[in-house]
Amino acid sequence: MNSFGGSWTIDKMEIVVAYAQAYLTIMNKQAWVKTLYFDGFAGSGHIDNDPPESEDVIKGTALRILEIEDPKSFDLYYFVEKNKKNKNLLEQTIKDQFPNKSTFIVQGDCNQKLESMADYLKKNKQFRALAFIDPYGMSVNWKSIESLKDAGVDLWILVPTGIGVGRLLTQTGKIDDLWLNRLEIFLGMDKEDIRKHFYKRQSSFTLFGEENWIEKEKGAIEKAGILYQEKLKTVFKYVSDSFAMRNSMNVIMYHFMMATNNKAGLKIANDIIKPNYKL
Repeated sequence: MNSFGGSWTIDKMEIVVAYAQAYLTIMNKQAWVKTLYFDGFAGSGHIDNDPPESEDVIKGTALRILEIEDPKSFDLYYFVEKNKKNKNLLEQTIKDQFPNKSTFIVQGDCNQKLESMADYLKKNKQFRALAFIDPYGMSVNWKSIESLKDAGVDLWILVPTGIGVGRLLTQTGKIDDLWLNRLEIFLGMDKEDIRKHFYKRQSSFTLFGEENWIEKEKGAIEKAGILYQEKLKTVFKYVSDSFAMRNSMNVIMYHFMMATNNKAGLKIANDIIKPNYKL
């Protein structure tokens, strides 16, 4: 069973399920379209609310999406889960509760499966996919996101701007090589561009002459959210408003956003985000 991460755990589920409902309503009017739901970090199917706020077990996004019947279900479901125990739990639950649905539950790496899905969609033009990427830390590589260019997919992605990027960006700019490499892979940027984007040179005159140093830009987490939106726009035609998910101290932990090539999808995503969730 997955552990409960905070109020954003419920928020992101509500957003994705609401979008899936609207998505299927639109796709139901296009008889030629086959629909695919892809979850890159599907979990066990349930969330352990720890510390418990109630005795009820919270259903995960995978099961909530599978429950949608009206106006139609997805034609195919593809669930990826790296943890073997969680994968087996999800597989058994789906077998027990949704035996008639066409599901694939695989143990593997989301990056590889995203690239495989991109290839599949480009070869099978009748398919349209809704993908939900809710990663563990900074485990999604930008190369995998780039592979989705020109594929028929709407992508909801949780970007760990505060809990990931913000923590690796040191105040002085002296970043461990392993951290810097992780930032390069995650953002699809080289180290010089990362430094230019998130740091600025400072100088002052003292009794002994001019002193220079590097300092992290203010609002680096917000800048990381905007940067990721802009990078998504190089892959997709449209990117939604960003929902900033904050902890109890009002610090941004994640940015949640949707990317699509469909203008109608953009409107639906923004309509879901704006009225109910603080940006």
